[in-house]
Amino acid sequence: MQPFTCHRGIAAPLLHANIDTDQLIPKQFLAKVSRDGFGVHLFHDWRYLDEAGQQPDPNFVLNQAPYQQASILLAGVNFGCGSSREHAPWALADFGFKVVIAASFADIFYQNALNNGLLPVVLPSADIDALVATAAPILVDLQQRVVVDDQDRRYPFELDAAARHNLLHGLDPIGETLALQAQIRAFEAQQPIWR
Repeated sequence: MQPFTCHRGIAAPLLHANIDTDQLIPKQFLAKVSRDGFGVHLFHDWRYLDEAGQQPDPNFVLNQAPYQQASILLAGVNFGCGSSREHAPWALADFGFKVVIAASFADIFYQNALNNGLLPVVLPSADIDALVATAAPILVDLQQRVVVDDQDRRYPFELDAAARHNLLHGLDPIGETLALQAQIRAFEAQQPIWR
């Protein structure tokens, strides 16, 4: 996992409430065994007019300039609700998103996002509306825990200290465990041979 410190990018507004994981990545696209290749299916039922995904819907925000290049998603309440599929943050990341800013997140999606290097930022709806109104690239600074718009308005956010540490250092749960490898070996060396 890559460390996350700051990211500046185009923010696409998709302010629907209750965007669930089946809307993020429909179940028929979950048969892959790696994390790659899910971005093309992100929001499949909204992005395309056909089942094959060959005809983009020109009315969907991610099919419109400049949002085709968005790396930050602005969303409504209860983002990522539904099933616990880890494919949802995989699809967002594979599409190119680094940050999702929402008024609230479903708990499992929130943890899955953190575990996969996708930063979920909770801001009040009024702050998200203000970011949508700027229609300019924004900066997300994890070190300072602040979102900054093009007018230098600052929107502070909270993040658990452990989750922040892991993102700043590029540690997923496996990496976090491997960082303790010396302590694990020392503990194992102290155990009786019969164990």
